[in-house]
Amino acid sequence: MDLFDNPFYILGATPRDDRRRILELADEGALLLDAKQCDDARSVLTMPRKRLEAELAWLPGLAPKKAAEILEIIERNPGNLFSVENVMPSARCNAVASALDRSHFSEPPVMTDWLLELCWAFEDIDADHLRNVINEERVVSGFPEITDLSVVESGIADRKNHYRQVMRNALDKMNSENLVIAITDAIEKATELGEAPGPKLLAELVDTYEVEAQDFLAREEENIKFLLTRLEEALELELTDKDLEPIIERLCQVTRNWDFVAQPIQVSLKSRGLPHEASQRTAYSVRNMAITLFNDYGKLELAKKITEMLQEVFAEVIDVAERAAEDAGALDDIAEQRQRLIEDAARQKEEWQREITYEADVGTLFKNKLRISPEGIEWKGQRIPLDNVSGVRWGGVSRSVNGIPSGTTYTIMVFGRSQSMEIELKNQSIYSNFVDRLWRSVGVRLLTEFLDNLKTGQKFRLGPITVSDFGIELSRRGLLSKGGSQFCKWRELVTWNGNGAFCIGHKDDKKLAASLSYLEVSNVHILEAAMGILWKQGGDRLSSILNS
Repeated sequence: MDLFDNPFYILGATPRDDRRRILELADEGALLLDAKQCDDARSVLTMPRKRLEAELAWLPGLAPKKAAEILEIIERNPGNLFSVENVMPSARCNAVASALDRSHFSEPPVMTDWLLELCWAFEDIDADHLRNVINEERVVSGFPEITDLSVVESGIADRKNHYRQVMRNALDKMNSENLVIAITDAIEKATELGEAPGPKLLAELVDTYEVEAQDFLAREEENIKFLLTRLEEALELELTDKDLEPIIERLCQVTRNWDFVAQPIQVSLKSRGLPHEASQRTAYSVRNMAITLFNDYGKLELAKKITEMLQEVFAEVIDVAERAAEDAGALDDIAEQRQRLIEDAARQKEEWQREITYEADVGTLFKNKLRISPEGIEWKGQRIPLDNVSGVRWGGVSRSVNGIPSGTTYTIMVFGRSQSMEIELKNQSIYSNFVDRLWRSVGVRLLTEFLDNLKTGQKFRLGPITVSDFGIELSRRGLLSKGGSQFCKWRELVTWNGNGAFCIGHKDDKKLAASLSYLEVSNVHILEAAMGILWKQGGDRLSSILNS
């Protein structure tokens, strides 16, 4: 019931008029106004139970002159209601609701002020005090007093429903964007951004808004799911960051649109200590994509973009905001660490390039240049790029003349994809320096690739043995041996060196053994290094040393 539909207004009566005066006013009104309307108004005001509804919807506690001033303000200049003082909360609610219902406010800040004025006034209504005021007026008018407080409380609940409907109608007169802004501003101001309890009437208004916003939120949530699926497919196709960015931009925009509509719901629930499950569900589905981008695809910058958006958009959803802040902090730390690693890597690369660079003149009369550098290995006018090297061998063979030792010949063999080179040296110092650089520049890479391939299940044939991740197949040897091979786990093996070869055998069966010549089998030094590391740190798989 609105003030201007109230029987008191229709008849020009006041709560202090007695039954006789109400009858007179009804008869007078019937001559000028709608007779049935006047009769209905008389019936309401003269029947105590019906009268309470009109009393609660009128201006309790106000003298007739003051009430008339309030009505005139509503009709002529509603904004002046905010400055009217000494008005009971229930009377203020009815006046504000009437003004709100008769006006058309298109600016969100103005609508926000009216919503808050009504909601805070309703919060101050005290049922017992209101009953006392109504009873005082009933004593004057000769109507029986109200003894049951519950009927007043029930009437206040009905008024609350009326106020909520008035606010909904006023908001519906606005365009969609301004409607959301107005109700969002109202709940944010009333609850201090969700940090304090707000007026119950406003919370109920937001609950009604949530029901009406469900269709939009559900559609946008489906759009978010669709974009997440598109992004997953794009990642599987290994598209570039440039191709992924438009999808992520669209994902962020749709998520912002979703949150724009959901924000008043989030703030209201936060002020009541409750989560918004739809926000959590939506936010975490997007957050999982940010985690996937970084953890599975190493796309730090794209993951940061999504995380920063979540941190901004879901600030009102406590659990999500905290998690997004943690993610953002972690990604920032990773970004800083990555930058440091890039800088360290650049320094290490420069240092590595200096360390592996070596050259020497080989020969007495006719000298040949032996050189190793980041550009490759050079010998006698031939060059093999470091990345092309797929196999290496090196070792020394002692020489003798007539049984008298005459020095050692050192041989280094390098095998590329389409070429190879054999380097013979007499100088141990040149040999040692070159082999040291060869190991750092090529050997470590070959070792890593060897272990990576073993990890995927590949096997390698090195001379007489077959190497897998879990061990080696050794052939049984000896004149009386029946032949055949046997798989031996790493912990069952022993190694030794002899006659220019790397020897491998079974701990308990001496006939299970093999000899790998350093100069006849490629990458024996790679296997030897890997086994040495494995036995030092322990493990059942050779590739496990990659995790050390």
